[in-house]
Amino acid sequence: MKSMNRTTLIRALSRLGELALENGVQLECCIYGGALMMLAYDSRLSTKDVDAVLRPREDALRLAKRVEREQQLPENWLNDQVRMFLAPTENLRELPLEIPGLQVTAPTAGYLLAMKALACRNALPGYQGDLDDLRFLIRKMTIRSVNEIQDWIDKFYPDDVISARQRETLRLLIAEVWT
Repeated sequence: MKSMNRTTLIRALSRLGELALENGVQLECCIYGGALMMLAYDSRLSTKDVDAVLRPREDALRLAKRVEREQQLPENWLNDQVRMFLAPTENLRELPLEIPGLQVTAPTAGYLLAMKALACRNALPGYQGDLDDLRFLIRKMTIRSVNEIQDWIDKFYPDDVISARQRETLRLLIAEVWT
């Protein structure tokens, strides 16, 4: 699958905003995952897709298909599959992107840490996983213990507890970051 760098992604989002204006709609796009790590934190050089919550959903997905064709982007470059992982309580912020027709938001670092810690996916061929993002967030937020991560999880996902395997992975990541 073809990857998108920051320039490609901003060009695609800008075109999405243009199309929204042409169609008389204001879109909202809350970005998660690798695209967020690239746009908000400059911690990645590329992403394969944009995981986002889109409003209004049908308009956004329809216009995204047009951008996909026009700019020869990966299929489903903008998708909303992340919806199934959202917390009952979210904490969002606006990203400093001036895109007419498109308001771009993102989860706060604490919310993203909770999401990524619960997933705690290892890298696979063709998939980066969550570990590099977790390392980055642990460093950024000066996390020193797994209990601190569980505190963030409790804030957003009060019914979830990390497994023994996830706890050990997170403990090793924290040790790696601070040694």
